[in-house]
Amino acid sequence: MQIKTLIKETISLQGFRIESVIKYSFGIYIQIVADRRFKAVCGQCGLPGRYRDARSERHFKHVPLWGFPVMLIYSPRRVTCKNCRGIHVERIPWAAGKRRFTKAFACYLATWAKLLPWLEVARLFRCSWGTVAAAVNYVVKYGLKNRSLAGVTHIGIDEISRKRGHQYLTNVYDLRNKRLIWSGEGRSEETLRQFFSFFGAHRAARLKGICCDMWMPYINVIEEKAPFARLVFDKFHIIRHIMNAVDQVRRDEIQEKGEEQKELVKHTRFIWLKNPWNLTEKQKSRFGELEKLNLKINRAYLLKEAFRNFWSYKTIAWAEKYLRKWFWWATHSRLKPMRDFAWMVRRHEINILSYFELPINNGSVEGFNNKAKVVSRRAYGFRSSKNYILNLYHCLANLPMPKLLHTFM
Repeated sequence: MQIKTLIKETISLQGFRIESVIKYSFGIYIQIVADRRFKAVCGQCGLPGRYRDARSERHFKHVPLWGFPVMLIYSPRRVTCKNCRGIHVERIPWAAGKRRFTKAFACYLATWAKLLPWLEVARLFRCSWGTVAAAVNYVVKYGLKNRSLAGVTHIGIDEISRKRGHQYLTNVYDLRNKRLIWSGEGRSEETLRQFFSFFGAHRAARLKGICCDMWMPYINVIEEKAPFARLVFDKFHIIRHIMNAVDQVRRDEIQEKGEEQKELVKHTRFIWLKNPWNLTEKQKSRFGELEKLNLKINRAYLLKEAFRNFWSYKTIAWAEKYLRKWFWWATHSRLKPMRDFAWMVRRHEINILSYFELPINNGSVEGFNNKAKVVSRRAYGFRSSKNYILNLYHCLANLPMPKLLHTFM
């Protein structure tokens, strides 16, 4: 099989033909010329136009062949288009816009960029870091333009830390299809307003459920922009709050009773925070000794385990009844962190109980956040939030890829 045939199998050449293939020590150069049997097509509207002149040669980097770099060379024509009423460069079917690489090479680099850091991809395929970033940007733009958001009815909202110094990103996920649908810098009301501005009022009106934590800027915007959606506070964030309260009781008791108490409960932090069935044999033995003592941390632990039963109810009426009972226990426990947690639950009781009518949570969102952190660590961080968000879309949004004649991976 000739190299010309291989090239024809990988890129669309209708209206063009391969004139020559030259092998140099630094790669394979393929000269492409226009096929005069076809009229040049306007790059703006896609309709045939009248030939005007030709521009200087452009080089398009293509997918390597057996380790040899491949370069396509072509002089684009300009056409006078009656439809657009102007002079435009013709449409080049293999080109990724004005970039110096083909669509196939952009998809090839972008696919590898899901698996490796951009710098490693650049070294592997002998191109610059900027070329890889441009390829990912091209693929992501195509995917965002051609994806469908029509079926989004349940979303999860959460923030992740981009780097030190309280710099956050707000991510919005489709809970049904398990994909990232939007990411923006910050975690303020303005950030979430940007999402709803992008999402549109007509889509927001079709939302049935929104799951997030008890962050007031999010709550304020959700109540304003999606008043018909049921707001459900995330179960796992609530559990995290009660874990923090239990740990604060342990710290307060150590501070109150001094070194003797510190030695008594040394290395027991995770005994109080773990689920009982996850304790090791050594931890079970230690816990058996500690629960016989009249410790405040033990009372906090019992309240935490009692609160676990709240999630086991099937109906909202019985769940509400149990929550009221647990609230009385917590507020009369003489443990300030547990009282504070109980009052926080009381303030947000309506949206916590919404879980029993619409059982959604951000469990999958937490998994995506972990993947987002892996994306950042793999690249040893990103200097700008723009590139970080670009890579999050690329790796987590399940975007459609540009259609090619041949699949390289």
